[in-house]
Amino acid sequence: MWHDLRIMRALANTLLGIAALILVSAGLKWLAQRPMFTLQTIRVETQTQSELRHVNKLTIRSTAIPRIRGNFFTTDLESVRNAFEAVPWVRRASVRREWPNQLIVTVEEHRAIGTWGDKGQLLSTKGEIFTANLAEAEEESGNLPEFGGPAGSEKEVLAHFDQFRSWFAAVQLAPESVQLSSRYAWSVKLNNGMSVELGREQDKEILKTRVQRFIGVYPQLLVRLKDRIDGVDLRYPNGLALKSVSLDAALDSQQAKKKQFPRR
Repeated sequence: MWHDLRIMRALANTLLGIAALILVSAGLKWLAQRPMFTLQTIRVETQTQSELRHVNKLTIRSTAIPRIRGNFFTTDLESVRNAFEAVPWVRRASVRREWPNQLIVTVEEHRAIGTWGDKGQLLSTKGEIFTANLAEAEEESGNLPEFGGPAGSEKEVLAHFDQFRSWFAAVQLAPESVQLSSRYAWSVKLNNGMSVELGREQDKEILKTRVQRFIGVYPQLLVRLKDRIDGVDLRYPNGLALKSVSLDAALDSQQAKKKQFPRR
């Protein structure tokens, strides 16, 4: 083999190539470690170019920045993205490098539409549950509607909230709470304090039909009972049931008086 010039030349070329790769690799490693490539700026932008409402420098410095490692070349962009998505109110983040020592992070914030369940979580306008400061959300939007339902039903509950809001607007009422039970029965609490039991959605029209039945008689009920209606049960095929604590108390009081002072 050692007397075969072609093999010798091929071997020599291979060794030279390996040596060149080692030198280039060492050179790039040395270059990548130069101070000029140390991350100097992490610029945060929004997708819509509007100002961020809840994400600020303080939350970024306390939550995201400590988790970023490396320089312009060595930092892992996926890790940076995860670090920013761990910041409260951040729904989604994307990261790119900008020569020679910057990272550009594009952030999308959650927009809260209500609370979810009893664990202090929030529901976004996209039907996603997230955890953030409830006081911040209420400061921005006022008292938030309350939502609840089985795991995975968030988008369905939000869609029905929009429907209920549209339907009840016909009698100047609005839902303050929408709940879907574990048996998939719907209940709504309105802004006049009235609770409405709608039952299960057996077909696409059943809930709308029940609400329209209530809307049809609500003006008359309002005239007769004023604000003494505490609850309405619409789960009956062709009617409804009313619940009124104040009315029940008044009737009980009248009955008690009749028993105490019988007519002669």
